[in-house]
Amino acid sequence: MAETARRATADSRLPQERAAGLRAALAVQWPVLAEFVVIFLGSTLPTPLYVIWRQSFHFSEIVLTLIYAAYAGGTLLTLVTLGKLSDLVGRRPVSLAGLAVAAASTAVFIAASNITMLFVARTLSGISIGLAAGAGTAWIAELDPAADRPRATSLTVAANFIGLALGPLSAGLLASFVPWPLTLCFVLFLLPLALGGAVVFGARETVAGQGRAIDWAAIRPRFGVPREVAPQFVAPAATAFGIFTMLGFYAALTPGVLARSLHVTSPAVAGAVVAEAFAVAAVATIASARLKSRDAMLGGLGVLLAALALLVAAELLPSLIVLLVATAVVGVAAGLGYRGSLQVVNQIAPEERRAEVVSTYLLACYFSISLPVIGVGVLGALASPIVADLVLAGVVGLIAIAALAAGMRYAPRE
Repeated sequence: MAETARRATADSRLPQERAAGLRAALAVQWPVLAEFVVIFLGSTLPTPLYVIWRQSFHFSEIVLTLIYAAYAGGTLLTLVTLGKLSDLVGRRPVSLAGLAVAAASTAVFIAASNITMLFVARTLSGISIGLAAGAGTAWIAELDPAADRPRATSLTVAANFIGLALGPLSAGLLASFVPWPLTLCFVLFLLPLALGGAVVFGARETVAGQGRAIDWAAIRPRFGVPREVAPQFVAPAATAFGIFTMLGFYAALTPGVLARSLHVTSPAVAGAVVAEAFAVAAVATIASARLKSRDAMLGGLGVLLAALALLVAAELLPSLIVLLVATAVVGVAAGLGYRGSLQVVNQIAPEERRAEVVSTYLLACYFSISLPVIGVGVLGALASPIVADLVLAGVVGLIAIAALAAGMRYAPRE
């Protein structure tokens, strides 16, 4: 009886202890979490504006695809060349550099008067993400006073998705209901960028010896996965590849379904639909925080296959209701898969090479998310948009099945 009472008392204290631990973590992590929201908000801010730019600058679907590829290329190049920079010079300076480049990208968007400036702005946006994402992800994990990697991962992913949701939603609403649709949202975005820089400047540094001279030979381009954790890295990398390929397919498919099949051209509607996916992903991330990383990874890949089927159905029917349901399922798959796979990476990464390993993981994310967008643009020009979407859906499905097999084979059990 005494033992039963003791266990009951301990169980009753668990929610209070978790809440206290969360408050303690947020007390030191919130500046970097706020930076994450801001930096990823900026990455999706242009999403509902492309239809207006196309009308203003008269460019084709292929050019739009190349603009997106410029963003992905900037991110990938930065992750490959500077992925471990914050391990050497500190999290704070690299994060501040990411915000500074984001401000430069925003300034180019404000002044954009031709296609070339859109390419420059999106490339700079990709560089800012490459700098901030690897450093910030490692920084949030290191700032948790209890070294609670699952909690840090959930907060990181949730902040990421909240920013991704706010970008298209705010830009779409501003473009639909206020003047200067192509500039006002970027002018307003300069304020949170400045505030983000201020709070990051005051955040506690976690890398010892920061500020020393940079050994450029030590950050030469390479994939940074230590040999001892390479087998464990396969499963989260494969999961990330599958999940972000699906997100890329969703990003490529949705504008066409709305404009071509459903005849919806409002930036507000387009922004709200895309925001739904990321908002659901943020909710799924928090709601599944106690789910083991392996189960979250495999569950996300399973839900992904259902999301693909619904996305194809939304275009073939066509149906806005089916598209909205598909969007919600996409969000659930993204939240589970991204949180679970990143949690494994945070667990297996050595402290002294955390940013390098995380950046290598993010390399798989951003490389895979760019492939469907480019593929839909090229195949759509050669055949038809519907044929391109069906082919890409099949390819993404095969990638998801392969990732699911890799996850079941290599994912570490907790």
